Amino acid sequence: MRRIAAVDMGTNSFHLIIVEVNGDGSFILLYRQREVIRLGSHKGEDLSVISDGETEKAIDLLSNFKSLADYHGAEFYAVATSAVREAQNKNEFLERVFDKVGFDINVIDGRREAELIFLGVQKALPVSDKKVLCIDIGGGSTEFLLADKGKIIFAESIKIGAVRLAKMFFPDYQLKTRAIKDCKFYINQALNGNKNLDYSQSFDIAVGTSGTINAAAALVYSKISGKKSKSYNGLTFSYSDFRSVLTEVLEAQTTAERIALQGMEVKRADIIPAGLLILRRAMKNFNIKEITISEYALREGIILNLIKNH
Repeated sequence: MRRIAAVDMGTNSFHLIIVEVNGDGSFILLYRQREVIRLGSHKGEDLSVISDGETEKAIDLLSNFKSLADYHGAEFYAVATSAVREAQNKNEFLERVFDKVGFDINVIDGRREAELIFLGVQKALPVSDKKVLCIDIGGGSTEFLLADKGKIIFAESIKIGAVRLAKMFFPDYQLKTRAIKDCKFYINQALNGNKNLDYSQSFDIAVGTSGTINAAAALVYSKISGKKSKSYNGLTFSYSDFRSVLTEVLEAQTTAERIALQGMEVKRADIIPAGLLILRRAMKNFNIKEITISEYALREGIILNLIKNH
């Protein structure tokens, strides 16, 4: 049986999944691990420099992931996104990683990232016959993709993400009224400044993927039901339910206050306000009344792409 290990080297965290591929092209999950790293968050302006400490942590994580892949007898693939593709010291980072762990990292552009995310979404949800809008809010960038019956109409990556905007507007993770206002304005400018995002398009379903939107789903679900869920795949929440949760998060001025909120992911409580402000504006711009969660995203898309091209 063919086994594949895929690593999504995101700005906020590194995700590893190891799967076994069936004869029909489907796969079974064998192992999953996620580690928070925050690439580009310590030095320079924006996400312009990956620090020595971040590089060493990346090497440690990738070495561990490669060992796990070897243990499972899996082919190993690592894909890097926003923070690595933008870093001024990208080449130095990639060389140091290669010297220590002995494999190349595939740095993909924003459009390719959106396309691979959509591959994951198509596997997780029954959207193949629908016109679907996908939104993926990461640590460094947000990907938007609109497709009709699998055919892509637009795929765009915007340089707004939860880690990036937290660093810019909430560097001590304290929420101040002026900083929230400035962050909202920045998001608005970034989204309205991209002429390829067509807000007039209609769609059958809006789908959200990755950390921020999964965290929003957990907060909404917890507020409504009073409990957590093991899986949010296929869960739909309304804009009005989301706004209620957003209000609570923005009223919690410190990380400690946000950690105390029911359903809050502890490791995301510092950067969640920035991520939720991106989601708020995206839902408003596209007039999204409700959004459905796909737990498959980039890493599953990497797997599916490898299977498809084998």
